[in-house]
Amino acid sequence: MLQESIGLSVILGFLSSEFLGISAGGLVSPGYLAFFLEQPLRLLSTLVVAITIFLLIRLFQRFMIIFGRRRFMAAVLLSLVGTWLFEQAFFYADSLSQDIRIIGYIIPGLIANDMLKQGVIKTLAMVLLVAIIIRIFMMVVHF
Repeated sequence: MLQESIGLSVILGFLSSEFLGISAGGLVSPGYLAFFLEQPLRLLSTLVVAITIFLLIRLFQRFMIIFGRRRFMAAVLLSLVGTWLFEQAFFYADSLSQDIRIIGYIIPGLIANDMLKQGVIKTLAMVLLVAIIIRIFMMVVHF
């Protein structure tokens, strides 16, 4: 089911980019988010890390030249570090009723990279919209 979700994500992400001009946080991000849509705290923690990466890179851009591939690499590396830090900080959060781990190690970085290109609201709206469409399609197909 995850492979189908990722495949649909690539197709819908490409179509949204081509026809609407709004990227969905990388081609695979909505597929992973759709797979974990029933775990809202996991979604929220992933998006919080993505927004944090966005803000950190904006801060770094004041002091360094970061654009293009450098910006993408910074987003991915900060995603790896941010995910690791988040896991270390919430390692002992077993008392919570829901899982709050980050979805993937580079997914927040992919989302943050698109936030840097087109803005936070557009990216969040598109990534969540595409994830919901994928989830609905998967539910209908597997019903």
